[in-house]
Amino acid sequence: MELKNIVQEFICTENYKISQITNGLINSTYLLEDHDKREKYILQKINTSIFKNPKTIIHNHLEINNLLQKSDYHLKMVNPIHSISNQYLIKTENGEAWRMLSFIENSTTFLKVSDKKTAYKAAKTFGYFLNIINSESIVNIKESLPDFINFEKRMVDYNVSLKTASETLLKNSEKEIELINQLLDLPEKWIDMEKTQLLPKRIIHADPKISNILFDHNNDPLAVIDLDTIMISTILYDFGDMIRSYTNTTDEDDGNSENNFDPEIYEAVKAGFLLNLKENLTNIEIENLDYASQVVIYIQAVRFLTDYLNGDIYYSTNYPEHNLDRTRNQLMLLKGLREYLNRTL
Repeated sequence: MELKNIVQEFICTENYKISQITNGLINSTYLLEDHDKREKYILQKINTSIFKNPKTIIHNHLEINNLLQKSDYHLKMVNPIHSISNQYLIKTENGEAWRMLSFIENSTTFLKVSDKKTAYKAAKTFGYFLNIINSESIVNIKESLPDFINFEKRMVDYNVSLKTASETLLKNSEKEIELINQLLDLPEKWIDMEKTQLLPKRIIHADPKISNILFDHNNDPLAVIDLDTIMISTILYDFGDMIRSYTNTTDEDDGNSENNFDPEIYEAVKAGFLLNLKENLTNIEIENLDYASQVVIYIQAVRFLTDYLNGDIYYSTNYPEHNLDRTRNQLMLLKGLREYLNRTL
């Protein structure tokens, strides 16, 4: 089915303009402007190689929006829009899955955190969002990404890759393997806390990067977006991934970076994250925020290195050592974080 036919399924007019948005990493995203209704929408082809059951992400999005609508949530929401046949998902004969979402006018996104003030605002916004969606018993959230936060499996996959990788790849990544292996015990506490159910199960965003917040012209947050990764897990993951993505002063694929950790942004993120959440977190969650930051960065380094050793089968790459550069970048970030935490203890 051609793109114009997909558009027809949703807005039933030929009087429109469509343009691709290229800063997404997973789905194919377009801005759709219906000139008849003078409305704008987001049209997306869902990456079904990652989201193997796209109905799940539609279900979760509707569940979360329902939770937000029942609360006094003061941010804007992105809403799924059904087709003219009353379907939230259009499937084509070749297996593509398409959806349409509402568009929030006069908004902008940032691909990188520019300063501690922005970091604080973003972390406060995610903390507020998480507090609202966890204010009652967990709703019927379905699993969209199985084993996404299964750190035990990540380590098993890494160890398998060490046994199956070519000699060339192993030789190229000797230093990185050594650094990873020096910290093999780092994720053990996390894995143990998960197994013994010491960490409460909560609804989390699971991709709380800065680009998943829309800002207004005053750089104030307007909306939390991209709810595809919503899942049930530990809230420590969201905090750790915010630290991983916000405190990095370089691009994620900069393998030559040094001193790429920003401690001021770290403290800003922690303060913002806890502002709305602190009263509702358990002591064990609060006590392990610093630890979570380290282990989430470490596991991301492990994932990049595993993919490199496996021949780049998961992450898209632009050159042979792309995943190795990503690994180096994460390891440098982890080094800076650990040095900072050791100084402040």
